[in-house]
Amino acid sequence: MSQENIKNASDLARAGAMAADINGSSDEPSMDKKHYRVTNWGIIKNFRHYTPEERKHYSYIFWRRFGEGIWPIFRGLLIFGLAFVILYPIMYMISASLRPQADMHDPSIMWIPKTIRFDNFKDVWRAINYPNVLWSTIQLNVVASVLQVGACAVTGYGFARFKFKGKKALFALVLLQIIVPPQIIILPQFNLFRYFDIFGLLNALTGDTISFINTNFSMYIPAIFGNGIRGGLFIYLFRQFFRGLPKELEDAAYLDGCGPFKTFISVMVPNAASSFLTVFIFSIVWYWNDYFISSMFFSNSQTISLQVSGLATTIAVWLTGQPGIASDYMVWVEAGCLMAILPIIIMYIFLQKYFTEGIERAGLAN
Repeated sequence: MSQENIKNASDLARAGAMAADINGSSDEPSMDKKHYRVTNWGIIKNFRHYTPEERKHYSYIFWRRFGEGIWPIFRGLLIFGLAFVILYPIMYMISASLRPQADMHDPSIMWIPKTIRFDNFKDVWRAINYPNVLWSTIQLNVVASVLQVGACAVTGYGFARFKFKGKKALFALVLLQIIVPPQIIILPQFNLFRYFDIFGLLNALTGDTISFINTNFSMYIPAIFGNGIRGGLFIYLFRQFFRGLPKELEDAAYLDGCGPFKTFISVMVPNAASSFLTVFIFSIVWYWNDYFISSMFFSNSQTISLQVSGLATTIAVWLTGQPGIASDYMVWVEAGCLMAILPIIIMYIFLQKYFTEGIERAGLAN
């Protein structure tokens, strides 16, 4: 065989090897495919002998195989890290709430208590009057969340579907609601609700103002105007969702004689049911866990978040009649924290399917 034929055969062999690497799932399970398949070690060993075109090709093959092998490991580490961050506090909370206080100072006890003690939950139940506090929290959170979801939905629909003067400027204010922390505006809000008046009319007619401090209206009024806790974010989510709905739905409703409001109620709201549920769950959770804003407007600790913040003192007074330090009542504090998050966990378990669907549909449309 001549040297030219040998060179042509070598070129054909290399071309076949490259084709076999690219089309690894060929329909012809021949010996050539197995013969021309190059391992990663073979690529490393022979890399300096390749032509520039072959180096480019085999570099792509090598890094693709490397990525396919390393991604499952990285994904497992990521999931393990997230599970540790999320589950570790809950596991510790459960373990600490089921043991006597003396076991907290026993170095031989790590996770499993020597004695299971359910009286910690009974003590917290009685000390904070859990049923009344739970009912007060539900009244405050559910009503405020419903008002806020309705106001934010109407506002988001207006930004998504209507054109009007000052639209961009008003939407910039919505974005500022997301960016500006509540600590900046909390003092003006406190003064507003402590000396509430409508353009000075109440003071002119009655000689005094109204105080909404220690009343649920301090939470209801901002929610009605879409300015409650995370109100700007909810407006943005609704705007993004309504922008993703087909315009033909509204056009068909207008042809049937529906006005803008009736179109929103009868056409847009049913199509946005999953988004309404998602925003409602977010609102409930943020109102439920809020401490900073509630502590400014309430001084009688009528919500679960406020009760948990001072639980060590409450338990100490209830058990001994005098205040104590939190480390001496840690098992009761952990039991109270577990009782505080339990209603939210139960709600999420039952609404998880709809919540996930809403996350997939809301807030990600262009």
